Amino acid sequence: MILGDILGPIKELVSDPNPQVRAAFGENLSGLAPIMGKDATIEHLLPMFLQMLKDDDSKVRLNIISRLELVNEGRPTYPHKFLTVVIGIELLSQALLPAIVELAEDKNWRVRLAIITQIPLLAKQLGVAFFDEKLAQLSMNWLSDPVYSIREAATVNLESLTKEFGAEWAKLTILPRVLQMAHSPNYLYRMTVLFSVAVCTPSQLRR
Repeated sequence: MILGDILGPIKELVSDPNPQVRAAFGENLSGLAPIMGKDATIEHLLPMFLQMLKDDDSKVRLNIISRLELVNEGRPTYPHKFLTVVIGIELLSQALLPAIVELAEDKNWRVRLAIITQIPLLAKQLGVAFFDEKLAQLSMNWLSDPVYSIREAATVNLESLTKEFGAEWAKLTILPRVLQMAHSPNYLYRMTVLFSVAVCTPSQLRR
């Protein structure tokens, strides 16, 4: 019924002239994946996901990313919230990265804040090697964002990443970059260094 009666008409929503419609569609599109299954999702839904990741409107891209979970073994952590289909990172990482970068630098600070909250989940699914190469510098850039809420969220982000990848990873990859900010002429950024160390240290001790 979905393939025959529903999928055809809703495909037009991907290119709807109203960005609010596209954003709402992006937020709810992933709900079809568990019903359609892996093969049908890859054939019919994945092209729509990839197209919407390139949408001109940041809200559309954000809604798609916030609903994605890349699961390699078919064991989704939050099946009630995220896309639960086994497609592997290869099919999405190339499209995800430019969308994430653009959202990370969006002029609307609320968009930047929203993408920060997705980084730990994306990092968990994409893996430490991908994160170190593609996303680590973004996480560092947020620590010197002019908006306090972004800097605060960035420190919490570091705590989550330390829990995920381990204290040794944080010691070798994150803390050296954080400590470089201690020499910043801006006292607000030097304070961010203190906040970052404060949230990372308990995580390391618990490890």
